[in-house]
Amino acid sequence: MVTRPHTSGDATLGMTTLEPTGTTMNKLILPSPVGPLTLVSDQGQLVGCYFSNSESTSQNLDPPHYDGTSNVVLRTAASELELFFARRLQRFTVPVAPSGTEFQRTVWKALQKIPYGKTLSYGELARQLGKPNAMRAVGAANSKNPISIIIPCHRVIGADGSLTGFGGGLARKQFLLGLEGSQFQQLDFRRNTNPV
Repeated sequence: MVTRPHTSGDATLGMTTLEPTGTTMNKLILPSPVGPLTLVSDQGQLVGCYFSNSESTSQNLDPPHYDGTSNVVLRTAASELELFFARRLQRFTVPVAPSGTEFQRTVWKALQKIPYGKTLSYGELARQLGKPNAMRAVGAANSKNPISIIIPCHRVIGADGSLTGFGGGLARKQFLLGLEGSQFQQLDFRRNTNPV
């Protein structure tokens, strides 16, 4: 399916909306310091925030259908993300409804409790969930997070403070943690300092 830019964007938010074409999902492309983010809403809740290179953006989200509630959700998410990137927002309030297994949703809920500017290791997160031996399962659930940044999977790092896998790429993870002032082992990106 081909989606066309919708004519009703909001230049003050730097948004480009995509024209609706069928179920209850809506999409919005938001320019950001880490590259374009695809925001997806369904029935009045945010269900996706994907990086431009994320395989998840290729999921069959079509055909989307405009509903006014979701438009408010997308505009709220976009506004909050812009405030986050301007260092003027530390906690997101947009309603989220990530789709996943019960265990994945439990991990994603725990991610939302990691404070801005703080990090946890996969092991620490597993212990907080009462599953101290489930580090790999926690890591796998973390990697499936469909609502990047807003559900802050970037705040989970290696036990030694190193940056470990991130669906958006390690340069983006380093950028996001640096933006928040988190403590972690910096990577050396001398050849390419652009997080996109």
